[in-house]
Amino acid sequence: LIHTLVFMLCSNFWFKFPGSSSKIEHFISILGKCFDSPWTTRALSEVSGEDSEEKDSRKNNLSRSTTTQSGPEGSLVNSQSLKSIPEKFVVDKSTAGALDKKEGEQAKALFEKVKKFRLHVEEGDILYAMYVRQTVLKVIKFLIIIAYNSALVSKVQFTVDCDVDIQDMTGYKNFSCNHTMAHLFSKLSFCYLCFVSIYGLTCLYTLYWLFYRSLREYSFEYVRQETGIDDIPDVKNDFAFMLHMIDQYDPLYSKRFAVFLSEVSENKLKQLNLNNEWTPDKLRQKLQTNAQSRLELPLVMLSGLPDTVFEITELQALKLEIMKNVMIPATVAQLDSLQELSLHQCSVKIHSAALSFLKDNLKVLSVKFDDIRELPPWMYGLRSLEELYLVGSLSHDISKNVTLESLRDLKSLKILSIKSNVTKIPQAVVDVASHLQKMCIHNDGTKLVMLNNLKKMTNLTELELVHCDLERIPHAVFSLLSLQELDLKENNLKSIEEIVSFQHLRKLTVLKLWHNSITYIP
Repeated sequence: LIHTLVFMLCSNFWFKFPGSSSKIEHFISILGKCFDSPWTTRALSEVSGEDSEEKDSRKNNLSRSTTTQSGPEGSLVNSQSLKSIPEKFVVDKSTAGALDKKEGEQAKALFEKVKKFRLHVEEGDILYAMYVRQTVLKVIKFLIIIAYNSALVSKVQFTVDCDVDIQDMTGYKNFSCNHTMAHLFSKLSFCYLCFVSIYGLTCLYTLYWLFYRSLREYSFEYVRQETGIDDIPDVKNDFAFMLHMIDQYDPLYSKRFAVFLSEVSENKLKQLNLNNEWTPDKLRQKLQTNAQSRLELPLVMLSGLPDTVFEITELQALKLEIMKNVMIPATVAQLDSLQELSLHQCSVKIHSAALSFLKDNLKVLSVKFDDIRELPPWMYGLRSLEELYLVGSLSHDISKNVTLESLRDLKSLKILSIKSNVTKIPQAVVDVASHLQKMCIHNDGTKLVMLNNLKKMTNLTELELVHCDLERIPHAVFSLLSLQELDLKENNLKSIEEIVSFQHLRKLTVLKLWHNSITYIP
């Protein structure tokens, strides 16, 4: 009884110890919810649907080879391997696709729980260390029991010698006694040894399993291959150990759990929740007419771009503000009337088909950025773009690494507005100087020094140099013979003696000199 209690104590200690029991209970709770979540079934069924054509072609090729080689038995090879698990949950997409708003929110909460749990559990290996110690202790206990029981069981005899000091009464001191329970005790001892041996062998196998396999690392390689979800990360320490333990029960649990470790799967769920929240009718209620008389849809601080946006085919302008990791899909081509795109503090990626559409259709692009990640690299190829508005810090300091690349591919660009802190006109602007008609620089008080590049803008009709700390009218302006409007507001002009040279600008009709320090007008 004592030995049995010791074995039970060793086996169940980690279920009672606070440092380990809480992790195990939490893991089992999350695992069960992940297994039963409708999102798991949907995600896996979507993958099977995407790969169905490829799998069918593979099966056709395999069936041809197996029929020529091994007949009907060939299709049974490796049917019980771990990699055959996906066949268990290939379900009808019509049923798997029905994910309501409540289930979507529950799945979203599960993703957050899995992230926090993984971050916490991967830090240490207390579960692994405790399981190893209690297994080693059970093996030692098993060896001790086998050793002393094997030595003593043979000494259990039916006839034993008795030495009793009753010689005065019987005349004998030594007796030969019968132990009536000896036979039963002997059988029980042998049975006990057999049971302990079986238990001990399982402990030895467990010990072998612990040290032979790398249980502090867990690879989802086979899951990545079967599901096609390539970003499922490998895990380590106690998290890996618990997954190895679950695999001994049923590998299907780990596979369904892996869906909640994938960022791709999480992004798909976010997109689904976003689509459920922002229906076409709700989006149409936000439509408004902007300053350019275009029908505009403003979206602020969303987790992504709803697919339902592309169902509003009358949309002419799309304005996105404070949105991270936005993906513009190929379905943007459905917006035949889209001409204007505004990106304010957004990091945006774009599908190749969507880029082709924007190259041919987008006329106006406005970008407000704080760092290089918010300045879209694909904007330099928008060949149909006519107006470009940039708001943000453009520095020539290499360490800050926020500079404009060449604009030479913007063949249709007519209006360029830069609200920044440049000290000279960016070299990239020179690439479009020949066909630029309007140039605006709002410099927020930073002194604009080098303006020689203005001479190359021969077709410029409007020029704004606002808040550039100019003390005199730049001489380069007098080379712009097509200039019709000149705006030099909010500078530091004290004298405008150069105004005499404006006689060369015969088309000039508007001159704005507001908010300067002019003391003398010639």
